[in-house]
Order: sequence, then structure tokens, then C-alpha cells
Amino acid sequence: MNLVESLTQPMNTSQLTADTEPHRRGQLHRAAVEALRTMIVSGQIRPSDRLREKELCEELGISRTPLREAIRTLASEGLVKLYPNRSAIVADVNVSEVADLFQAISHIESLAAELTCQRASDADIEAIFKLHRKMMKSFDDGNLPKYIQSNLAIHRSIMTASRNVVLLELWEVLVPRVERARSIANLYPNRWHEAVHEHEQMLEALSARNGRALATLMSEHYLNGLVALRSAPEPPA
Repeated sequence: MNLVESLTQPMNTSQLTADTEPHRRGQLHRAAVEALRTMIVSGQIRPSDRLREKELCEELGISRTPLREAIRTLASEGLVKLYPNRSAIVADVNVSEVADLFQAISHIESLAAELTCQRASDADIEAIFKLHRKMMKSFDDGNLPKYIQSNLAIHRSIMTASRNVVLLELWEVLVPRVERARSIANLYPNRWHEAVHEHEQMLEALSARNGRALATLMSEHYLNGLVALRSAPEPPA
């Protein structure tokens, strides 16, 4: 059973309500968006690749309507380009635009880092360490898609633990475009190793609740990723 098929299994008629179908359509849309976004962010579908609807529908186990809705959602995030009477394509990574994105999100995450060190509960911090261990397992296995998922979960958990709803909302808007650029940088073995080391330093600062150190490390984390993109703009296959 693929990712989306699990949401389309028949339901017991006794469980049906007036809003069941809209709810299931919403679930299907979110699952399709997440699956397609992961394929783009992880590099499974690369910049300038056409989004071939027939192949994607078969792979995701969905019809064309939810797939097209998912593509429109990703276009609004800047991950996909739409053209009249042509297949949608994955947007190119523009290094100049990435620099602007990294600058913006690094400031958002740095401020959140300081707040998290002040406001996070011990349980919050333990949950982030658990995600870090999961991410390290993916790194040891060489599984970049799983690594990216855990990496994103760590950053989202730090943002959430800041207890600042506005910062989290801003972060959620920017992060899909940022994650793809950062994942491309991580395709280079040296950068991937460096990024893991930076995360270990970030966790040490978080454990010590050293907000200033964590803010600095998170800002440098983005800067180093940008350097990797600029020095080698064409990632390996």
C-alpha cells in the first residue's frame, strides 16, 4: 500500500457522516502535497524535470485531480512552475534567491532559538534529542530522504518550542523552498558531514540552554549551506 492509498480505503457505512467525504478529500490533498514535496526536496525529482502526471498518479496511487491540486499548491510555494498547455516543471534553484531565503529564515530561526532556550520544557528538549538520534541513524544509513524528514522535524520542533506563533507561521511559509536548497547542498558528502557536525553543536547549545550560542550556530548553519551551493551549483546525480 502506497502513501496515499491508506487514505482511500473503504469505510464502514455506519461511520459515515455528512462531512466525511470533504474530510477525506482534504486528507488526500495533504498526503499528495507532502509526498510530491518530499520527492522534490529530496532530489528524487530534480530542478527542470517535468512532472509527468501519469507516472506520478501511478506512483502515488491517486487520480489526476488531487495530483493537479497538489501541483498548484507546490507552485504557490515556489517549488513548481506552471505553464499554459504544458506540463508543470520543478523550479530551478536560483542561488541569488536562495541567499535571500537563507538570510530571512536564519534570522527567524535565530530569534526562535533564543526563545526556545528560555521557554522549552525538558520534555521538549528530550523530544528534539530523540529526533536527532533518528536523523543520525538515517545519516549512517546514507538515507537522504529520511535524513531530510528528521532534519526538518528538528528545526520545526525548535520553532514550536519557542512558543511564538508568529515566528512559526513565517517559518512555515518559507521552509519548503529553503529545505530543497539545503537538501541539494547536502548531496555533497563533505557538506553533509559538516551539517551533521553543526547539528551536534546546536544540540549541545540547546542542552545548555545557551540561547546566544544556539542562535549563532543556526545562522552559521545556513551560511555554510549557501557556501556549498555557490561553490558547486550542479549537484551530483
